[in-house]
Amino acid sequence: MAESRREKTMDQIRIDSHKLIYHPERVAAWLAGKDIYPIYLEIGPAGSCNHRCIFCALDYLGYRKNLLETGRLKSFLGEAARKGVKSVMYAGEGEPLLHREIAGIINHTRGLGIDVALTTNGVLFKPELARECLGSLTWMKVSLDAATPETYARVHGCPPGDWRRVMENLKAAVALRAERKYAATIGVQLLLLPENCEEVAELAGQLQAIGADYLVVKPYSQHPKSGHRRPKGFNYARFQKLERELEQFQTDRFQVFFRARAMGKLNRARTYRRCLGLPFWAYLDAAGNLWACSAYLGDRDFLYGNIYQATLGEIWTGRRRREVQARVARMDTGRCREICRLDEINAYLWELKHPSAHVNFI
Repeated sequence: MAESRREKTMDQIRIDSHKLIYHPERVAAWLAGKDIYPIYLEIGPAGSCNHRCIFCALDYLGYRKNLLETGRLKSFLGEAARKGVKSVMYAGEGEPLLHREIAGIINHTRGLGIDVALTTNGVLFKPELARECLGSLTWMKVSLDAATPETYARVHGCPPGDWRRVMENLKAAVALRAERKYAATIGVQLLLLPENCEEVAELAGQLQAIGADYLVVKPYSQHPKSGHRRPKGFNYARFQKLERELEQFQTDRFQVFFRARAMGKLNRARTYRRCLGLPFWAYLDAAGNLWACSAYLGDRDFLYGNIYQATLGEIWTGRRRREVQARVARMDTGRCREICRLDEINAYLWELKHPSAHVNFI
């Protein structure tokens, strides 16, 4: 039963697209001008991180040692569930597993009827932690980024031994899932860089062998405020051969998602002129700040409020959020981060708001 559910999920996760099409009622309410609550939240339980990745987009925030207070977070989540939030991804500006109560938080979230995901570097996802919370996850994704300890250490800014820890943790999670018949999808992500581009196929083979569900290969997207810069002269167009090479690993139980669509959008003009997707999501950081956009963390022009000072309902219906939304509605997206989290959603909503001719000839 769990196996067939996972295989079905693999056909429908739309990693290089979006899933807002599955929420027509919320979209219809938005089109009608109603003030909707978000479908999805990204939450950063911890502000610090045990790695210093060379591609980290949020390095400018300083890896502050903030931790969301568990009781307040659980109260916030309860209200979020009542307001119609359907999913939460625990990731954020730091490593989410540095929050010592993360397993209980994950289980509590799922108990509220909210789908739960986890994005992590995986070092701390030890078997004992997996036994506590893997059953509550819809999916988890590990940022691995290398097939060897040496490359991993260079890319992640960590001891080489962490690579082996992550691989062992992945193996244990896959085994636990099979033993307990959990349905969680277990995936891995690689951000394609000059440092790791020769190891992608090797990593795909390793992951297929241990029973992971997929590998995502994605491009580097420059954050305007990050101290890291896009590698000069590194052109993703030259990796068409790699995409074909990775096809050999595709099976009914393992897939490689080579994000050619996202790579092709780098340095190209957007198909939309305004950001329309913000009502459908929000970002909660480890200090309790609720943000409109993860690409503008730290910029108070995008800050809705703080959950230690107000409830979700008070923040979402408050004056400050209306001011932020009005400001963003006038903002040119040309200043924004390329292939941002809401890029595909924005393109979809823009087309709904600005339909082409002959739309009734379906």
